[in-house]
Amino acid sequence: MAQKTAFLMIDLQNDYLPEGKFPLANAKTVVSMIAELATRIQDLYWMPILVQHVAPPQAPFFSEGTPGARIVEEITNAYPTAPIVQKKFADSFWDTDLLKILSENGIQRVVLCGMMTQNCVTHTALSKLAEPFDIKIVGELCTTVSEILHAIALNALVTRNIVVEAKSLLG
Repeated sequence: MAQKTAFLMIDLQNDYLPEGKFPLANAKTVVSMIAELATRIQDLYWMPILVQHVAPPQAPFFSEGTPGARIVEEITNAYPTAPIVQKKFADSFWDTDLLKILSENGIQRVVLCGMMTQNCVTHTALSKLAEPFDIKIVGELCTTVSEILHAIALNALVTRNIVVEAKSLLG
């Protein structure tokens, strides 16, 4: 029997795009690749879940209620029924309803992708609360401030055997 899988898309928000307050390397490309997977995710019966970082008004970006804090429209259009988990910390499990959503849906494996490879993606993957799940990070569906920092962050996870290529999971 196949594992029940969630496709967790972390912080695909406007402030990370080139016109945002904190643009990341290859952000538009990563967003487009993730949006293009919507049909494949549906075919695999994976549960898509969006994670949105919301910061206080004085924060330099992702300030609550601002256009920059919104999830990129290309993603919300591609995954219109996906629940949105709001977080205030790098770890998507910490002080959110993510664990409840995963448990209520019988999820066993969580496939991660998204923004800030070295921060929110890795903190979520390494979270103490993530331990009951088979965690995988799709490296080419993540990005951060530079390609070098992205590569360093993924390389740091090599010993955990959780970084995979999209083709190995998506066929």
